[in-house]
Amino acid sequence: MATPPIFSLLVINKSGGLIFNKDFTPVAKVELNDLLRVASIWHSLNAIATQLSPLPGCKGIELMEADTFNLHCLQTLTSTKFLLVVEPRSLLIPAVLQRVYELYSDFVLKNPFYEVEQVIKCDLFEEALEALMRGYPHSVMSV
Repeated sequence: MATPPIFSLLVINKSGGLIFNKDFTPVAKVELNDLLRVASIWHSLNAIATQLSPLPGCKGIELMEADTFNLHCLQTLTSTKFLLVVEPRSLLIPAVLQRVYELYSDFVLKNPFYEVEQVIKCDLFEEALEALMRGYPHSVMSV
């Protein structure tokens, strides 16, 4: 069986704290401390990039490309950041990120027991994410 093109998802709150992470392949296993560092560094670099941009209205870093993976970021109006670690040749990733944000809005933010900016523990959200990733790319193209 081929490795899925989407390795993992991270959600970072507006303070730079990691509030959710999910691996979609066994290849992507990373220590929790390393994930916390990635979240903090990404938050800081994103803020610096916004300030250093010569053009007004910069939203920060949206894509980081490496040899073996790409890291795509969607920053919401509330400064929550959704990061997807994917294979370099993956398609439709901005649409996947938008769909993840919709699932977050539907299953996490509408959950009366969830406190904003806190760690996400929502089984329905995780199940919906799994279904989205299992159906990729068809689950994105049909939306």
